[in-house]
Amino acid sequence: MSSVTSPIATSTATLRQGSDHRNDSKNSNNTRWIGRTVIYGLLLVFAVLYLMPLFVMLTTSFKTMDEIQNGNMLALPQSPTFDPWIKAWGETCVGLTCAGIKGYFWNSIKMVVPAVAISTIMGALNGYVLTKWRFPGHTLVFGLMLFACFIPFQSVLLPMATILGSLGRFGMTLQNATGWNFGFGNPTVNLVFVHVVYGLGFTTLFFRNFYEAFPTELVRAAQVDGASFFQIFRRIMLPNSLPIIVVTVIYQFTNIWNDFLFASAYAGTGESMPMTVALNNVVNTSTGVVEYNVNMAAAMIAAVPTLIVYILAGRYFVRGLMAGAVKG
Repeated sequence: MSSVTSPIATSTATLRQGSDHRNDSKNSNNTRWIGRTVIYGLLLVFAVLYLMPLFVMLTTSFKTMDEIQNGNMLALPQSPTFDPWIKAWGETCVGLTCAGIKGYFWNSIKMVVPAVAISTIMGALNGYVLTKWRFPGHTLVFGLMLFACFIPFQSVLLPMATILGSLGRFGMTLQNATGWNFGFGNPTVNLVFVHVVYGLGFTTLFFRNFYEAFPTELVRAAQVDGASFFQIFRRIMLPNSLPIIVVTVIYQFTNIWNDFLFASAYAGTGESMPMTVALNNVVNTSTGVVEYNVNMAAAMIAAVPTLIVYILAGRYFVRGLMAGAVKG
């Protein structure tokens, strides 16, 4: 005797399955929504905690001293004023000199720009040679340069001071012989030299990893066409290296601009000291009342260049790091 399925039973089962599917889909959507809410909530909390010091610095720099002393640190300025910024730039005391931080700001610019440019170009050349013009022992050379990335700042202070002292004496010899020392012994030149040498390991690492994934066939084809070493580098490698150049510039600029140890050790406390040392002297000055609004304005001025670099090129940073991660 054959069994006969009732249309009503079939319809009921179909409706039940459809209801279960909708419930599963609804539960999945609810779980996904809860997960996103938790993730974005945590990101918002951490963003607020991270940006709170910047908010305090920025708002304090636009307040008067009376408002700072009598008000809430987290409150917005009631009567915003640019006087602290003007005073920090051209009038505040750095040690015993009350001429603002503008001179020291330009000292940092004169140090950072050539140091970043030289270390980037030399890192690109090193990466080019270590990947496309390999020579016996290139692995050892790269290993030694990679080891330099792990040498702490403090361990090179005395050896570097000895080298800079020798360069200074050589500059004095040139000064006596030719009337010009060619920059040897100049504090700004010394800092450029130090940051180029110390940063060369990092820039070489960046470019070497990037060029490792670069098609070697293009280099070989250019050699067949008669292109020289520097022609290949200038016409093929550099035009295709924009992502990693951005990464290197951001990395080097941030490290060199924010450096305090090398700056305080090799630039002294005179007119040649860079922004970080001058800012420390502004904050630690003992003349008169401590003007927190001026100090915060000076700190914001010191932070502006790095903020500009990250705003203009920050979105290319991760893209450049990942550019050489996958070998095509």
